[in-house]
Order: sequence, then C-alpha cells, then structure tokens
Amino acid sequence: MTKVPSPRGANPRRVVVNVNAISVVRGTRLSLDNVSFQLESNTLTAIIGPNGAGKSTLLHALVGLLPLTSGSIEINNDERRGTGRNVAYVLQGTAIPTNLPMSVREVVTMGRYQSLGFFRRLRSRDRAVVNEAMERLEVADLASRQIMELSGGQRQRVYVAQGLAQQAPLLLLDEPVTGLDVVSRQRILSVVQEERDAGTAVVMTTHDLGEAASADKVLLLANRLVAAGNPQEVLQSETIGEAFGQRLVRLGPNVLMMDSSHHHGSTE
Repeated sequence: MTKVPSPRGANPRRVVVNVNAISVVRGTRLSLDNVSFQLESNTLTAIIGPNGAGKSTLLHALVGLLPLTSGSIEINNDERRGTGRNVAYVLQGTAIPTNLPMSVREVVTMGRYQSLGFFRRLRSRDRAVVNEAMERLEVADLASRQIMELSGGQRQRVYVAQGLAQQAPLLLLDEPVTGLDVVSRQRILSVVQEERDAGTAVVMTTHDLGEAASADKVLLLANRLVAAGNPQEVLQSETIGEAFGQRLVRLGPNVLMMDSSHHHGSTE
C-alpha cells in the first residue's frame, strides 16, 4: 500500500528561496542572465524553455553545483553559494552509473547520508524514511535488486525515492518523467503533487507544456527570465513564441507544438 505523507506545510505559503539577479557563465557562454524569482512552500514550479535555455544550469546553481558569476541565492534565509544543504536534487536520467553493484535499497539510502554524520550509521528513523520513500514510488518489492537490473522507469522511480529520502524543503527534479513508461510517469507525477501538498517547494524542468499547465507557477527561460507567473499568465502563444521562436509550430490560435527539429539533450 502506497503511503502518502501527512501535510507538513500550512498556509500561507512561505518563501523558501530568493533568487536575486543571478548570472552564470559556463565556459564562454552566458547561460543565465540576471534572473530573479522566488520559490514558495506548498508550490509546484515548472521550468520550461528551449534546449540551451539554462534550465539545468538553474537547477545546478540552486543546489550549489555551479558557481554564480553574479547575484545571490538565499535558501531559508541563509545565503549560500557553494552548498546543497536542505536541497534534494534528482538528476535527469541516470543519476548513478548503472554498472555499479548497488541494490535499490542502497541507492535510496544514499538520500540519508547527509543527515547521518561521519560514520553513516543508520538509525531506526532513517530506515523508516527509506522504507516509506520506496513504498511511495512502488519500488519496495525491488529493494534487493541491483540497480543495473531495472528498467529505465524503475530506475527513475528509485532516484526519485532517493530524493524523497532526503526530506528537504526544496525538491529539484530535472525532467523526471521524460521518456518513461505510463506507470512510472503517473507514479512520479502523483508523488510530486503529494510532496507539494505536504509543504515542499517542488521545482520540475519539463519540455511538456501540458505538465507545465498543471503547475502552480511557471518560469519561462531563454537564458533570461522571459516570464514568471501562474500557467494562465505564462503559457500564452506570444510569450511562448518569444522564448522558442521557430522551434514551435502554431496549430491554432491557442495551440503550440514543438517542431520536430527540436533535439533533446543539448547542454543547458
């Protein structure tokens, strides 16, 4: 039976993250230019934009994996530039090399390492958190299986379970359901909504405008912040067209579809 967390957050929503005029240069390329916004508890924020728009760069900056060229990021009123404390990050696709001899339980347990201290001794509470995360992503029956033996959808559910096991107030997911089977896709999206309802500030990058439309807030990037607000405000033909340009094909007055020439997987 899948466990659903009891509500942790209470209205009104509180600001979890302040992003203040950040710019990030990767190599010789300005990947993010003067971007500012806030992230709140009890909120699902979708980040959209064309390939190379800076979506993954933004997540890396939030977790502290990339240095800021300018600006600042404040998380829980604590300004940080180089640490991922209190931030859970689920990478796109394979987060752990699939040839490593690790079981599903071991992978999910890695989500508790940050809170275990130097000797990494699991407490009963840590085991309970790991078990609950696996149950919620419906991988508990795979606990003893090697990660290399799983399908792509099963592995992604394991990685999301690892993210949940961190119990962070900010959960970042980089295209968590892209290319997955229907069962894995639905389970992950359901858990995303559960986390949002429980008080977590959830951020998810996506290329699917339908997924973005179901979020509370949308950030539209094109190396700068083109628009931010609720889906009805941001997902307008003119606004989307400003970011995507010729990468979108207009099918009707209010319908836009990505051009088949839009290739997935470029560096962001």
